[in-house]
Amino acid sequence: MEPLSRDGFNQNLKIRVRRVIEDYELLKEGEKIAIALSGGKDSVLTLHLLNEFKEEFKLHLVAIAIDEGISGYREKGLKIAREITDKLGIELVEKSFDVEINRKLDQINHLYKSSCVPCGVFRRYILNKTAYQLKADKLATGHNLDDEIQSFLMSFAKADFRRFPKFGPKLQQIHPKLIPRIKPLWNIPEKDVGTWAVLNDIPVHFGDCPYAQHSLRSKIKNYLNKMEEDHPGTKISILKSFKESFKSKENVVKLVECDICGEPSSLNVCKACQMLEEIKYS
Repeated sequence: MEPLSRDGFNQNLKIRVRRVIEDYELLKEGEKIAIALSGGKDSVLTLHLLNEFKEEFKLHLVAIAIDEGISGYREKGLKIAREITDKLGIELVEKSFDVEINRKLDQINHLYKSSCVPCGVFRRYILNKTAYQLKADKLATGHNLDDEIQSFLMSFAKADFRRFPKFGPKLQQIHPKLIPRIKPLWNIPEKDVGTWAVLNDIPVHFGDCPYAQHSLRSKIKNYLNKMEEDHPGTKISILKSFKESFKSKENVVKLVECDICGEPSSLNVCKACQMLEEIKYS
């Protein structure tokens, strides 16, 4: 077997991402793109690729890193985020749960069955709020093909069909304060992202979150990987099966502004503020 060509792999990866960008119009000339940067392989690849498209689309890039307050874990990712943005000359804005919600995740994880629930709620809340303050046109995340399939199956398992319109490589702006999200790695398998990091000797944080092993996502991830191993092509088949779901506009949730914080929400009081109220009395 011939060794994998780094240049050939990189070119093929860029072509696939470009196809998603063009097919779904993820980027427009002159836009300011905020990138959610954790220091993990997916967000680092997203940053690198958008930096490569920077001149072509005349983009203004800014990265946002969030410290959730997970002892012995997040520090490594933040270190890489600082190093990579410094090397590429991209502005990095750092936020933390400790400052924004006055609690670290380590302090509140025991309040919920899965720590991923408050982590996801507050991360999305802080990312959107920060991107809006930065006057970003779009917020890019590192969600890859595996992430998207896992999220879809999680919603399907919970019969949470209202979330279906939120899937896809581009989420439209449905409220002035909600920054549209784009997922340049939408059709890139997780293993290809890891291969890219290794082939190019890119420093990334490969560690798994200590709380992730107890989550539903982790169980679905393991199941899908076993299915893919036994039946190659399973993940792509699942992706194709729900492609039409995110095109439907019938179930798009109408947003209002939270009565407490003013952030866009489908409820009068957003989930973040509801959780903050619960935490206050814990």
